[in-house]
Amino acid sequence: MSEINLTLILFAALLAAGSPGPATLTIAGTSMASGRKAGLAVAAGVTTGSFMWSVGAAFGLGAIMLANVWLFEVVRYAGAAYLGWLALKSARAAWLGAALKIPPVTQKSLKGHYAKGLGLHLTNPKAILFFGALYSVGVPPGTPVTGLLIVIGSVGCLSLTMFHGYALIFSSGPMMRGYARAKRVFEAVFAVFFGAAALRILTARLG
Repeated sequence: MSEINLTLILFAALLAAGSPGPATLTIAGTSMASGRKAGLAVAAGVTTGSFMWSVGAAFGLGAIMLANVWLFEVVRYAGAAYLGWLALKSARAAWLGAALKIPPVTQKSLKGHYAKGLGLHLTNPKAILFFGALYSVGVPPGTPVTGLLIVIGSVGCLSLTMFHGYALIFSSGPMMRGYARAKRVFEAVFAVFFGAAALRILTARLG
């Protein structure tokens, strides 16, 4: 472990999880619109996706995908399409401006929110690049499996804390009341951000 730069890895992961992006916006929007349980379910899905990319990068999946560009392209276009769908959904909500009605939370709806968060992160090509760079810089070649597991666990715990923390914060009473008063404004902002993220992914170039 002396050669693994765990401090650098955790600092980079903290910056990534703390910066505004599709995952944080989705967690925030769901928490404010549908309540704490729904927000936590989305956060759990995002955390699972983060954990899966972390494991994949630790064991070379990121390098394999970048070596076979068509795999990366599949993820890229899927991610752009998913973000575009979220943008259209938010734009529609902003246009219609219906009164906020928090639906009852059921096991089925929680599974749907979890799948939403998981799908969002698994189709995020930036996650492949981020985790690939994270392990290539912070973890030296030949690191034993125990060292990789420590890094995976540490990054996973940080992601879980950050993403679930967002859900708890944005599902608080003041946040939900603010969303209810300015629902159309929030949804319009979400639509712009999701649309911009989709466009950025579509126009990104690897090299």
